Amino acid sequence: MIILAATPIGNLGDATRRLVEALENASVIAAEDTRTTQRLLAALGISHRPRLIALHDHNEKAKAGEIVDLAREQDVLVLSDAGMPTVSDPGYGLVAAAVEAGVAVTALPGPSAVLTALAVSGLPTDRFTFEGFVPRKQGERRSAFGALTNEPRTMVFFDAPSRVAATLQDMAHVFGADRRAAVCRELTKLHEETVRGGLAALAEWAAEGVRGELVIVVEGAPQQSIDFDTAVAQVGALVTAGARLKDAAGEVSAQTGHSSRELYQASLAARGKPDTAG
Repeated sequence: MIILAATPIGNLGDATRRLVEALENASVIAAEDTRTTQRLLAALGISHRPRLIALHDHNEKAKAGEIVDLAREQDVLVLSDAGMPTVSDPGYGLVAAAVEAGVAVTALPGPSAVLTALAVSGLPTDRFTFEGFVPRKQGERRSAFGALTNEPRTMVFFDAPSRVAATLQDMAHVFGADRRAAVCRELTKLHEETVRGGLAALAEWAAEGVRGELVIVVEGAPQQSIDFDTAVAQVGALVTAGARLKDAAGEVSAQTGHSSRELYQASLAARGKPDTAG
């Protein structure tokens, strides 16, 4: 089978017992960077030397078939440089190929920069969305943020320290200067730091220069203060655009705070159809 294994995101002590056992017993490891994997083996005191296959963004499409074929006969351990493979790291293409070929896929849970940052951010954690790496160019950044203007869930982003000041400025411009956020730096490492505040204040802080691996967590948009009839009209517009009524009611409910069930019933009544859900 294919075994996706989470590796430490900074602190070596976060390596799980299952990860260590898997590394000790693996005959084949597909690694984002084989040199990083060799250093991990040495740091964990593992003398076992499995076969290492490089699996990164530039060769994953070409290598996936070979690795899937290997996994028909033996377990193949898949590692990224840090955290869980496939999450803003190589592995998705391989998993998709394995699923298509009927090869089993499992995972060894472990450290996650996304969940760690979300947990310490001080922002709502009940619903969130992971948006991956922020675009490099300002125009693309602002366009991406513009598409998220009304996103009600907490948003998690990755960014480079060299661009974080510009990113926070663009976020303040699009989301609003006072939208709450947190910048999590060097998570699980010696100099771990989480700076919280409004986006404009964080942009000013970052202008002095920031170092280390970064995760930005941004509060979702406040629920729109609209009346129930307007919310029902929004549901109708979504349905007209092709959405299922149940999905449309749920989406508008999340954005407005009105009951999904009540929006569903009112929309049915407006369309002159009986409730057949139950």
